[in-house]
Amino acid sequence: MYICQSLKFEFVKQNIWYSIRRSLLSVMLVVLAIQTFSQSSYPFIVDSMNVIRIPNQKSERLNTFYDKMNALLRGSKNQVSILHIGGSHVQADMFSHQVRSHFDTLIQNHHASRGLIFPYETAKTNNPYNYKVTHKGEWTPSRNVRDTRVAQLGMTGIAVTTKDTLAEITVILNPTDEKHRWTFNKLTLIGYADSSLVEPVLIVNDMVYKASYDSVSSSYVYKIPSLAESFTVKIVQNDTIPHQFTVNGFVAENDDKGFVYHAIGVNGASVPSYLSCEFFERDMALIHPDLVIFAIGINDAASDSFSDSVFISNYDSLIAKIERVVPDCAYIFITNNDSFKKIKGKKSSYYVVNKNGLRVQKDFYELAKRHDGGVWDMFALMGGLSSMKQWEAFGLAKKDKIHFTAKGYRLMGDMLYRAILESYNQSMLNR
Repeated sequence: MYICQSLKFEFVKQNIWYSIRRSLLSVMLVVLAIQTFSQSSYPFIVDSMNVIRIPNQKSERLNTFYDKMNALLRGSKNQVSILHIGGSHVQADMFSHQVRSHFDTLIQNHHASRGLIFPYETAKTNNPYNYKVTHKGEWTPSRNVRDTRVAQLGMTGIAVTTKDTLAEITVILNPTDEKHRWTFNKLTLIGYADSSLVEPVLIVNDMVYKASYDSVSSSYVYKIPSLAESFTVKIVQNDTIPHQFTVNGFVAENDDKGFVYHAIGVNGASVPSYLSCEFFERDMALIHPDLVIFAIGINDAASDSFSDSVFISNYDSLIAKIERVVPDCAYIFITNNDSFKKIKGKKSSYYVVNKNGLRVQKDFYELAKRHDGGVWDMFALMGGLSSMKQWEAFGLAKKDKIHFTAKGYRLMGDMLYRAILESYNQSMLNR
């Protein structure tokens, strides 16, 4: 009996030490990842602000996310899902793709799914550089920033609709120097038809695949026998009278380990823009994020009639939508960047700093406090009020004093990634 108890104790002890070693290993991997980034060399950037601030001192939601992250790094979890949502900063997908690419390197020899994408080119607006889209036929766009729409919108906040018998959309996931990073063997088309006589078929390497339709999520699911990097969706009309088909987005997936980093953005979008999307919750269930990074606010704060209470209330409503689908979701709020307004004078135009940035900064801290989240204070990090001028002078921001250059977005992505990893480390070491 004593021997059995001794063996049991030794087994438990070994398991404890094994668990500790695995946990320390995952933290060490993240420490090594952090060390690859040096502090910024720009004098106006406040490096000490490159942290995830938690107004409640402790965030159970973020700790839950970091536990999932730790399980992935230790090998006991397959994938972690992150959603980055915003306006034009995110539609361009330079900032978010930089974070995505860094997360993808954390799991050696594995490349997780590319995640949710939208064919912006088909909607006649700027498409992210990191995947290429072409189309045939006539497509009509609908956006959540416009009152007049021909389609109902989902979580992407944008859609394209067609009746054209030649209609198709082609997506290439690795058009640049991604080195075959993003692949899929399952594709979900989020969309709907006005008749069963119109259907989308998938073409991959000259092979044609038909979808399994999921009526609950209003999506078409295709499974292919091997990994691929590009696809074409062709809209087939099975009637003499053309019928309408709408595409709300695609989710390109595989079974590999890693972080699936979804990014959705619409130029000019505000919080009410996403609240107006009829199928927001339906689509949220498809990607089921473990963490949502909120970057909506720059367009809300552009108005002279900006209201703090309305802004916070709108965010409360959006978060309620998310929590009806993902009750334990974690949140990181990104404050607005410093920005300027263009004023048109009688003879010339000039710029004035948008002081609403200071108000929104406080609002995000209030939201993080209410919803047990964290804040990445971009506004303070970049230097505070009027700092956008310095970012422009150093080639990090555009002349409109609202958007960043590619170099600036990449720098922001590097800093956000580092802040999340350091927050993860602190969470693991303090518990």
